[in-house]
Amino acid sequence: MTRRVRLWIVLGLNLALIVGLAAVGTAGRSVGLLAAAGDYVADAGAVALALLAIWLQDRPATASRPQGYPRATAYAALVNSGLLLVVVVLVFLAAAHRLLTGTGHVNGLPVTLAAGVAAVVMIAAVLVLGGDLDQDDDTDADRANMRAIMLDTVADVAAAAGVAIAGLIILLTGGWYWLDPMVALLICTVVGHHAILLLRNTARVVRRPATR
Repeated sequence: MTRRVRLWIVLGLNLALIVGLAAVGTAGRSVGLLAAAGDYVADAGAVALALLAIWLQDRPATASRPQGYPRATAYAALVNSGLLLVVVVLVFLAAAHRLLTGTGHVNGLPVTLAAGVAAVVMIAAVLVLGGDLDQDDDTDADRANMRAIMLDTVADVAAAAGVAIAGLIILLTGGWYWLDPMVALLICTVVGHHAILLLRNTARVVRRPATR
């Protein structure tokens, strides 16, 4: 299976989950599910950028670009990391606002089921991507780009699992609605920390001399 095929599969999984989680999150009044859907929007954009970068990188050199596009995947990784950080900040603010102003009723059953399905789907995406990391012919930019996508996907698994656990507790207790935004805040904190580290590492790759 080629890298392009793997990325197209992961893109399709993300797009399907965006629609499903946004619908269930709105109906179930779950900021956790909506946060996950927003994260998948960022992930879908990241994978799309990666596919574009690979296409550019594989284009033949021309008179105007004798080296081709050797930095394409590095810039894609940089944009992906920055986009993930922006989404994390927005979701963090939304969850904090919900927690401070009152959570309101959250439907535990649909939240648990939807988040559980999302976690399983994203585990499959991790397995798909895991077979294509750190290839022998990869450049530093290629590795940074694929690691950025893998980080996004692993974060999706953790986020979906956290939301599913919170939904199950809400379902069993018939309350504790504050867990939903609290889980969203915890997820944002962890993912945001790793996004900052990845952004710094990717920036170092971009500043290195370009090689083909």
